[in-house]
Amino acid sequence: MKFALSKLALLVATTALSWSAVMAQEATIRKNLSERLSNLPKIDEISKTPMNGLFEVRMGNEVMYSDAEGNFLIQGSLIDVKQKRNLTEERMEKLSSIPFDQLPPKTAFTQVRGNGKRKLAVFADPNCGYCKRFEKDLQKLDNVTISHYLYPILGEDSKTKSKNIWCAKDKAKTWNDWMINGTTPPAANCDTSAIDTIVEFGKKQRITGTPMILFADGTRVPGAVPLAQVEKMLAEIK
Repeated sequence: MKFALSKLALLVATTALSWSAVMAQEATIRKNLSERLSNLPKIDEISKTPMNGLFEVRMGNEVMYSDAEGNFLIQGSLIDVKQKRNLTEERMEKLSSIPFDQLPPKTAFTQVRGNGKRKLAVFADPNCGYCKRFEKDLQKLDNVTISHYLYPILGEDSKTKSKNIWCAKDKAKTWNDWMINGTTPPAANCDTSAIDTIVEFGKKQRITGTPMILFADGTRVPGAVPLAQVEKMLAEIK
């Protein structure tokens, strides 16, 4: 029993020393990079990578790489050639993901087709040509619930159309009438703070273009991607 306790104490002590060394190393990298690069954005996180001696330096949703002393800073992709994986790309996808439960409540209108089991969220500007093209493709999806987030970033007319769509008695129909058939949304008035909320949310999440598609697993895809890709990604979500 005493021998077992001694081994446990040694393990705890070794782990503590190892953790302390890692923390000291991270502090060194943070200090040296911040002092040597005055225009470097605030460092949010420093973590080890699978490559010996290389550390990931995360600043918001951006990542760079440093040696253990903060003497060198590398910008680019870290690729695991043995496993044929782009580790930087995987990390960026994880950092840019938006879990569905983090979407602002009551800021979207939905369309349900079939059993509605598959989930999709779309950020779109009513004057975005790519959004209109993508919306026509979305009409072909079945067994899906689509949450539409009005994201007017293309000027005042986009804001006006978004407000009229949001205030319409049947938001989904008014949206489809405009995006699919080109029927201008009739003037309407109501509380449109939901649109302001989603625009502010989008800015924080660095949504800079439309359409932006968000899947139930948090994966976000910018642009009017082909319907086949949407179907494939929906099928891969467990």
